[in-house]
Amino acid sequence: MKKSNLYKGSLTTIILKLLNEHDKMYGYEITQKVKAITNGELKITEGALYPSLHKLEAQGLLDVEVLKVDNRLRKYYKLTEEGVKETVNKLNELEQYIETMRALVNPKFRFE
Repeated sequence: MKKSNLYKGSLTTIILKLLNEHDKMYGYEITQKVKAITNGELKITEGALYPSLHKLEAQGLLDVEVLKVDNRLRKYYKLTEEGVKETVNKLNELEQYIETMRALVNPKFRFE
């Protein structure tokens, strides 16, 4: 995507959705999963991802587990119970936003 600002506001929702589907993931894994799912259209940088992960952790939405993998420590992120609830809320918000934007961009497809 040329305009990364379009997805920046959805980064939290993207992270929560992926963790909801995959139990636990580490940061690089999240970036690669987004890249694969979107055929390279969305590329999440470490500079955007890690502050979001830390914020979600501070809000009590994520737990962090540090595991040793190939003689390296790797941080895995997992949703808390509150994080699972917030995922549902964020996905509903995003769906409503997309529907609103669809109505604005292409009114003939508006559902009444």
